[in-house]
Amino acid sequence: MIAARKLAGALGAEISGVDLSRPLSKEQFGEVKRLWLEHLVIFFRDQPLSEQQYMDFAAQFGEPIEYPLVKGIAGYPKIIEVKKLEHERTAFGAVWHSDTAYLERPPMASMLLAREVPPHGGDTLFANMYAAYESLSDGLKKSLSNLKALNSSTKADASKTREDRIKTDGASKADFAAEHPVVRTHPETGRKALYVNPGHTVRFAGWTEEESAPLLKYLFEVQTRPEITCRFSWQPGSIALWDNRCAQHNPVNDYHGHRRVMLRITLAGDAPK
Repeated sequence: MIAARKLAGALGAEISGVDLSRPLSKEQFGEVKRLWLEHLVIFFRDQPLSEQQYMDFAAQFGEPIEYPLVKGIAGYPKIIEVKKLEHERTAFGAVWHSDTAYLERPPMASMLLAREVPPHGGDTLFANMYAAYESLSDGLKKSLSNLKALNSSTKADASKTREDRIKTDGASKADFAAEHPVVRTHPETGRKALYVNPGHTVRFAGWTEEESAPLLKYLFEVQTRPEITCRFSWQPGSIALWDNRCAQHNPVNDYHGHRRVMLRITLAGDAPK
């Protein structure tokens, strides 16, 4: 039987009673999908999948797509390595963000499969953007309701965390930018979520960066309040599947001198509304 154990009050649940090396039945998939939409991010333990099994599982949820800035692994262009090596000091994506918000159609979801983990540290934090939005005053919600924000792949906070991987595994050299609503409505749940993030959001559309900075700073603080986060500790064979439409994440860079290797698959999404 599929069971869920909550990690925190705001989001996150560990799912047990399922073997992801085999295709899920219609009933199993329906339950896993329901739990994912309810908890925003779900985790599985002890799933040492092959690359093909991993792709097969991802394809049940959506359409795997290539990540624009890093080349895929041999034989699997839609799986990238998210890794930090022993001599490196920066961790890929180690800043609060929603994946590739700088694309016109940001991904619906992302998933990570842990291959190698450090002896300590290397956890990932997740935050609930429904809760972030719902915590705002009615007046601020009204002010944000018609705003859009510019998201860029070159914002320093995020781009500097990719430098090591771009050097070794870089793909496209193009810069990406897109405007999206500051508050988006989830296409499946109908709930509203705050959709700016420290890693990619540069300014509000029609505003200067200087004008945007104070309000963005406040919103970024709201998004990462401890009470709306959860923390996941990895083991080899652990999988995380998170909903980029309503959750952010931040890998903790606290394991210098050790190696951490994950496999990531990104699933196609729609244009935020």
